[in-house]
This record gives sequence, C-alpha cells and structure tokens, in this order.
Amino acid sequence: MNQDKQTILTDKWGRQMDYLRIAVTDRCNLRCFYCMPAEGIQYLPKKELMSYEEILRVTQNLAELGVKKIRITGGEPFLRKDLMQLLRKITEIDGITSLNLTTNGVLTYPHLKELKEIGIDHINLSLDSLDKQNFFAITRRDEYNKVMQTLDGLLDHGIKTKINMVVMNGRNEHEIQAMAKLTKNKNISVRFIEEMPFNGSDDQNAKIFSAQDILDELKHHYPALQKIAQEPNSPSTAYQIPDYAGSLGIIAAYTRSFCGTCNRIRLTATGSIKNCLYDEGVLDVKGILRTGISDEALKETFIQTVQRKEVNGFVAEINRQKNTQITESMSTIGG
Repeated sequence: MNQDKQTILTDKWGRQMDYLRIAVTDRCNLRCFYCMPAEGIQYLPKKELMSYEEILRVTQNLAELGVKKIRITGGEPFLRKDLMQLLRKITEIDGITSLNLTTNGVLTYPHLKELKEIGIDHINLSLDSLDKQNFFAITRRDEYNKVMQTLDGLLDHGIKTKINMVVMNGRNEHEIQAMAKLTKNKNISVRFIEEMPFNGSDDQNAKIFSAQDILDELKHHYPALQKIAQEPNSPSTAYQIPDYAGSLGIIAAYTRSFCGTCNRIRLTATGSIKNCLYDEGVLDVKGILRTGISDEALKETFIQTVQRKEVNGFVAEINRQKNTQITESMSTIGG
C-alpha cells in the first residue's frame, strides 16, 4: 500500500478499529432459549463457511491495517474441527498482540493445556447459572458438570478468565449475588450482560433486566461496591467488592451506552463483515475473496467499509434494509 494512503482502520467518527471478532462456526451444542429455538437453527453447509485459509488471510490484512486483538467466537468454536491449528497460526501473525476466545465450556477442558502453551490472553466462559437445574432450563442441555470442570481447569492453568452471564428477567436475575460471590477468592471477572431481545427469546416484548437494574441488585447485596478503572474501549463498566480478589462488570448490550468508544469489527462464520452487532452486514468478504482480489485491493476495501460504520448501534439498527426487527440467532451473528 502506498505510504500516502491510510494505513490504519479509522472510521469517520475518529475511532480506530483494532479489534476483530471472528465467528468460526454457526453451530452450538447448547440451545439457550434466548439465542435459538429448542430445535436449533438450520446450520450452513461447510462450503458456505469461511475456510481457515480465508480467515487467516483476512486477519493478516487487517493486522497490517492496525488490528491487534482477535477474539474467536461461534456458535461454539470448539465444534469447528482443528480449531487449535487456526489459533496457533493466528499467534504467528505479525502485529497480533492479543488472542482471546469465547466458549460455553462444554468441549473446552481437554484443550486447556495447549491453550495455555500458545499464549491465549483471555478466555470468556459463557455461564448464565450456577444452579444445575436452572442451567438446564436455560440451555436445554445437561452439560453443567462439564462447564464447571472447564471453569476449575481455567483457574488451575492460570488462564485469565471472564465469566459472561446474560441476565434475564424472571430467569436468573436472582443469581446475580451468587455469581458476584465467585470473585471473593478467585481472580476472575464476572460480567453481567443485558439480554438482547432479538436473540430468539420466547417473548420479544419481555421487560429487559437493564444495566441499571443489575447495578441496583449488586448494590443491594454489596453496598460498598466500588467503581474501578476499566480497560480502554471496554464495553463493560467495571466494579469491585472491597477485599474481593476478582472484579465485576456490567455490559449494557441492549441500551448501548458504550458505542462512543467502539473499536470492533466482526467477521461472521458466513464471511460477512459487520461494523456493528446491530447492522445487517456491510461487506461480503468471503465473496470478494473468492473472486481473486489482491491483498492491496482487499485492504482498500476494508478501509472503505469501516468508513461506513454508524455512530452507534441505534443508528445501525434503524438503517437495516432487510428487516426493521433483528431476528438472527446470536449463534449466527457471532456474539
């Protein structure tokens, strides 16, 4: 690329995109009611997914434009064959300084040693309940013991761990205190996430247990709760209970109060670039890769694509052309 051209991904609002979330599959081995229907979704044939070679090429080119942090998501990423090979190759790309993974923990435990060896930075464990019966009610699968084995294994291997709990009104908000208590003796971060009602919820009009509701619940049980410094560009507002080893976070995923510092772009399993979780996809990167596009032209396309990023998720949602209401499964979107 010519030196007089832009060489970093900056949108028209002045935000630099240095974080890429990659969904490697749309498949999942849980059936969380807020994410997909009980019978699951119609999964895509393999040829419709991005190949590992295509994922690596996109990552390489975006790294050359300033992307430093990668998060692997799904669906459940460990359902994709040979995932560890992809992770190792990503760690070899110049410019990538942080590789992270989001998993539901069902298939993760056997890979923990290797994940530690390749230098995984953080693992986010999706866990919506600490009660075995309620876990089954939410996920429709009896996999609680495997997930808890993974949580224990993450701590045993010294892998930085964040627990992501989607807080759902009438389903698990009564477990906020128990989840927060995990941070008493464990140096982990527990993050409470607003439910996004387009995730396949049974009731699209159900009252959201908001970020403020979550904070009020935490303060009710822990009046001394303190707000602490948070990571730059983090969607999570960080808190800590005095004398507890770990920390807490609240992510306003639905009320979207963190858009102003967004530094993320998403690559879906089907090869679509999303500038925002709430847009409908702004670039069919899989399609243009398969036309034989050069790396030079690919980078120019990425630069132009990021320029179309909306100022926030509300505008992105309004500007969707296909649907006024978002109905995709989060398994398809990639989190």
